[in-house]
Amino acid sequence: TYFGTDFIYETMESLRFKVGPKSFYQTNTAQAYELYKVARNFAKLTGEELVYDLYTGTGTIANFVAHQAKKVIGIEYVPEAIEDAKVNSQINGIDNTLFYAGDMKDILNQDFIETHGRPDVIITDPPRAGMHNDVINTILFAAPERIVYVSCNPATQARDLQSLDAAYRVVAVQPVDMFPQTHHVENVVLLERR
Repeated sequence: TYFGTDFIYETMESLRFKVGPKSFYQTNTAQAYELYKVARNFAKLTGEELVYDLYTGTGTIANFVAHQAKKVIGIEYVPEAIEDAKVNSQINGIDNTLFYAGDMKDILNQDFIETHGRPDVIITDPPRAGMHNDVINTILFAAPERIVYVSCNPATQARDLQSLDAAYRVVAVQPVDMFPQTHHVENVVLLERR
């Protein structure tokens, strides 16, 4: 940093999010709000659910849904993003979130689920490469009632949905146009356990 702070604040509804240079945050912030509203609606939270937010970044989705959940656990590879996620919970007065940094396939395993509890809902927003097979297998082991899959790459999302198909059925699909006049969309899929 040569001048000023090394972070910015973004606002969504009544929430403020600190975003640092190594943290992920959607670049089209107006559409990010629409995207996260779709994800929150698909999650159908009543206030009693344990939610896992996979690939949580700065905890945007985790904090966005926290008021409608009993507890939210976020996991992200980038330690600096997890530090921002914790700060984002603090500055918004949210006390029902937990965040863990590390490689998803190493952190999210059967021991993690047995320690923290089986999630009622999993929200996953992986990078363009999609989810590792180990992550998919752990999700199948966890057997949440609902999975909300947010993706910036419909091709890898389709591959992952195929892997989940034996145990989950697609109930709803909603694309969100994040970059108008380009072929890029974010696609949100709701899956329910068969």
